[in-house]
Amino acid sequence: MSEQRRSAEVIGPSREAQRQQALIAALLAPPGHVPDMPLRERGERAARGIEAYRANAEAAAERALAAVFGTVQSLLGEEDFAHLAAEFWRAAPPVRGDLGEWGATLPAWLAAHAGMAPWPYLADCARLDLALHRNERAADAVVDTESLNLLATTDPSLLAMTLMPGIELLQSRWPLAAIHRAHHVPADGADAAFEAVRGLLGTVTDSSPQSAVLVVREGWRAVVHALDAPAGRWTQSLLDGQLLDEALAHAGEVFDFSAWLATALQRGWLKGVAVRAD
Repeated sequence: MSEQRRSAEVIGPSREAQRQQALIAALLAPPGHVPDMPLRERGERAARGIEAYRANAEAAAERALAAVFGTVQSLLGEEDFAHLAAEFWRAAPPVRGDLGEWGATLPAWLAAHAGMAPWPYLADCARLDLALHRNERAADAVVDTESLNLLATTDPSLLAMTLMPGIELLQSRWPLAAIHRAHHVPADGADAAFEAVRGLLGTVTDSSPQSAVLVVREGWRAVVHALDAPAGRWTQSLLDGQLLDEALAHAGEVFDFSAWLATALQRGWLKGVAVRAD
């Protein structure tokens, strides 16, 4: 084989790669349109094939998003959610084979979507759904109980506390914990939960303060906890890597560290304590 031919094969895309690129372009094209690209089929046969591929891809996209964004699906309804999933698939198609890794940009996409104006809390609900999904996929860990002795023997200005993998804190002016609860409680408690949400939503304004929700794993399942303002400030400080004395100052005098520590150990929020001197 000549050097020129080997170079051309290395540099230029293969025919199969060209075909795959053409198929992707066709799937993302408007319905009924078949791009003039090197597909194996032509004309009406190609159009039917593309529509079948597109329908399968959109159905897979809907299933993948519904598995992660259950609250969003409940808020919109299954039919509207299916249309949204198809639109999002065209706007931000998967770049990896694992659809479980797809959808991270959906909250930001919803926030910028003019058609979602009737649901101004939808993007934040999507952020919460995504945090729950990530939490359940995070690595397992166990608490370092011996490290807790440092709390009694070491200056707080030298200590840092680490939370379990996958724990996230979300801030929103919307009652995210209540909205999530209403869409996931048993049917016999749904009416009361939705009534509570409607009451809370009616009090939200553009100037409403941010409230915090904590996403943690209990057993194998991710759950949501609403936090008061001091606990929210404290948790954010820990996630930001602040030292213990800094985190306590940020939380404020009303924050009860002993009560928080007991809860964190009981519910498995805390991974450990470490000395971190500059």
